[in-house]
Amino acid sequence: MPDQAFIALGSNLSPETNLPRAARRLPEIGALRAVSMVYQNPAIGPAPAPAFLNAAVLVETELSATEIHQHLRQIEADLGRIRTPDKYAPRVIDLDLCLLGAQVLETPEVVLPDPDILVRAHLAVPLAELAPDFPHPVTGESLSAIGVRLRLGADLQPRPDVAATLATPTL
Repeated sequence: MPDQAFIALGSNLSPETNLPRAARRLPEIGALRAVSMVYQNPAIGPAPAPAFLNAAVLVETELSATEIHQHLRQIEADLGRIRTPDKYAPRVIDLDLCLLGAQVLETPEVVLPDPDILVRAHLAVPLAELAPDFPHPVTGESLSAIGVRLRLGADLQPRPDVAATLATPTL
């Protein structure tokens, strides 16, 4: 039986080009069911960096968390992502599996649910758009409630111009 994979997309190097390029590859993982708005937000980290564009997609898949993680890393590499020890470095593309159904998992490669869902508006708000009533597998709080709480005071600017270029869900 397929699971719902919630995948976050982010970029702050040519994001208007790289988010759509990445989104077009996500059907390799499964059937694309929903796409969030794209949001522009300031980069997080100690050094000044270009603003990020962030979005999320919902994919229905038969793949395991490890298989999805491997696919996402391959897409990143194919699009030119070079991972460095600096977790705040600018990036061509960042693809993260945030939720896979109600799974709770902690391996060296994958942590589900992604702990940043509960603290980062640029992650929580787009995820909430995909399935507002979906319960966080640990806290039980709906994605909508998490998104509303974190949206307060967050610097998220909708970018419908970029959202219109992302892949179209299949029904």
